[in-house]
Amino acid sequence: MTKVRDNSSESSAGADVELPAEDQPSADLQAEYADLVENVRRYRFAYYNEDSPLVADAEFDRLYQRLEEIEAQHLALVANDSPTREVGGEVSVVFSPVKHLARMYSLEDVFSLDELKAWVDRAQASVENIRPGTKVHWLTELKIDGLAVNLLYRDGVLVRAATRGDGTTGEDITHNVLTIDGVPRTLKGKNLPSEVEIRGEVFIPSEEFIKLNERMLADGKPPFANPRNSAAGSLRQKDPAVTASRPLSVYVHGIGARTGLDAESQSATYALLEQWGLPISPYFKVLESHEEVLDFISYYGEHRHGLLHEIDGIVVKVDSFDLQRALGHTSRVPRWSVAYKYPPEEVHTKLLDIQVNVGRTGRVTPFGLLEPIKVAGSTVGMATLHNQDVVKAKGVKIGDIVVLRKAGDVIPEIVGPVMALRDQQDPPVRDFVMPTNCPSCGTPLAPSKEGDVDLRCPNARSCPSQLRERVFHLSGRGGFDIEALGWEAAVALTSPAEPDEPPLTTEAGLFDLTPEDLANVRILRDVKKNGEVTGQQLVPYFYSRGTEKKPSEPNANTRKLFRELEKAKAQPLWRVLVALSIRHVGPTASRALAGAFGSMDRIRAASEEDLANVDGVGSTIAAAARDWFAEDWHIEILDRWAAAGVRMEDEVDESTPKTLEGLTIVVTGTLTDFSRDEAKEAIIRRGGKASGSVSKKTDYVVAGENAGTKRDKAEQLGLKILDEDDFRTLLKSGPVKSAED
Repeated sequence: MTKVRDNSSESSAGADVELPAEDQPSADLQAEYADLVENVRRYRFAYYNEDSPLVADAEFDRLYQRLEEIEAQHLALVANDSPTREVGGEVSVVFSPVKHLARMYSLEDVFSLDELKAWVDRAQASVENIRPGTKVHWLTELKIDGLAVNLLYRDGVLVRAATRGDGTTGEDITHNVLTIDGVPRTLKGKNLPSEVEIRGEVFIPSEEFIKLNERMLADGKPPFANPRNSAAGSLRQKDPAVTASRPLSVYVHGIGARTGLDAESQSATYALLEQWGLPISPYFKVLESHEEVLDFISYYGEHRHGLLHEIDGIVVKVDSFDLQRALGHTSRVPRWSVAYKYPPEEVHTKLLDIQVNVGRTGRVTPFGLLEPIKVAGSTVGMATLHNQDVVKAKGVKIGDIVVLRKAGDVIPEIVGPVMALRDQQDPPVRDFVMPTNCPSCGTPLAPSKEGDVDLRCPNARSCPSQLRERVFHLSGRGGFDIEALGWEAAVALTSPAEPDEPPLTTEAGLFDLTPEDLANVRILRDVKKNGEVTGQQLVPYFYSRGTEKKPSEPNANTRKLFRELEKAKAQPLWRVLVALSIRHVGPTASRALAGAFGSMDRIRAASEEDLANVDGVGSTIAAAARDWFAEDWHIEILDRWAAAGVRMEDEVDESTPKTLEGLTIVVTGTLTDFSRDEAKEAIIRRGGKASGSVSKKTDYVVAGENAGTKRDKAEQLGLKILDEDDFRTLLKSGPVKSAED
């Protein structure tokens, strides 16, 4: 949430200003301003004092920026108690008020790289005016999405911990902070300052937050909306035992008032704080140029979801304390620091309905239909809700305003409802009721085994939804990799508006299709006028529209489809296994089975025990495979595909030496001469195991460009990291033993 923005020096805003009549704000603008002031105050109080935000941070930022725009253009409107003149929140009546020895400021927020560049240029120009010829070094660090705290140590002993509050007065949360393992009661070392305020951020690590929400769901309680709210709520518990039960961590990042301490820079202070035994973030660098700052922002923008904790931006500070003092503060923000905010990944929107989708293995999954909203760079109109128990545990109801989260490329997730807004919804919210019959074919739903949470449609062969999903799946990059067979084409092949009998009634006939089979396929398309949908009409999907002079013929995408179907017949065995939609059998298990048996016939003939003994398979996958091969209509798929020329056996290349026998190798990042699949194939052909995750059992990590968090973890574990040239050598000659080995 934006705390404050201030692009000016001290001003006389709020004083009586005589404006020309034409500059007087209109009645509509005055009303808008009054609403903005009221809403910003209300939303800020809910965020800081109740740990229950009514709007997403991005929406608050938008409202706050609009408030600033109006105030900048119409000074006569601005009152001295405007929200733009305040810092942070208010002090709760639940905890004792504590006055900070030195004021805790908020930061100016910027939301674009152009705004950041303007801020850096202003700061650099100010430094040049104050200290001509001085080069600025920028301490650049992650902006933790947590709760700010102020720790007061006297002679090395923690005597008080407080929230920031309004910047001058906070809340005494000493007893709760003492339950956090990372906060030392006594500092290490000698010559400690007689008094020092240490500023930091309390947070819940990302992995611990997931576990915490899993426990909440298991207990039938709604999950926390985000780590920041759960951390803030945990610190404000009346009972310290509740705080102690939460996985709280802290990083310290600054110093307030101090006596008996002298340091030249922020970075030097970090080294000192670490010597005293205080936890310091590993994610900071002192940089020398604006370009380096941009690289830092870009890197963590790409890798933010593999970090220890959630972030919502990057903080840039002038490193030198001498220059910080020279630049000073406005009434609300330091002129020597700024926060760059990444595009929002969490928003609030309305849950219009909850419907269900029937997947390729029959699993029936609830999903939410949402008022479309932009988040993490894309517009989202639906999000998964997993199963009926999750819907119940999250506590969401149809009509709720919900928290929607989309982290990078992760599937959008409905986190939970905004409870404070539930009673205000019109029409009133209503409960979701899970259907008892398949919405696609009408078959009664049932769990696949006793105690299974998920409901499934058992009509695997004839359910139109399952067939559509299987056809779409088999065309994916992990399967036959048929680009021209996308979602819409899968719908047209399995459930078109016309003809009555679709071209495919099972996937067995996929490779027997001819262009003539598709000539009469029609689908319903929206008719739009001036951007609005005015109706629907039937249009041919696979053929162009014919005229008297030019008869209809297969369109370009259809011609591409048949070229790619022919090419798909030569795909390796593991891809054919993926395409079959055998439950639990994904790319990793398919590679293992193909590598162990070499042909579809041998896999079909293998016992469940033989399958389970394959490294990377196990009993669950083996049982699912045997169940799949026991169905006659599944065997028909294999037989018809084989008759059409689909490859059912891998060629054994005995000339490839098994240089990687017994080795586990992880490939991460972008390689020049290998795609990710090609690199894995090269490892497997040489007897190695191509793993997707880094662990102590990993022998080598091959790191290309933008390797990210897997490389970081490999470094932490002390594993051997190879570049692409090293990887080629490894493939050719195997591991080279060093003197240490």
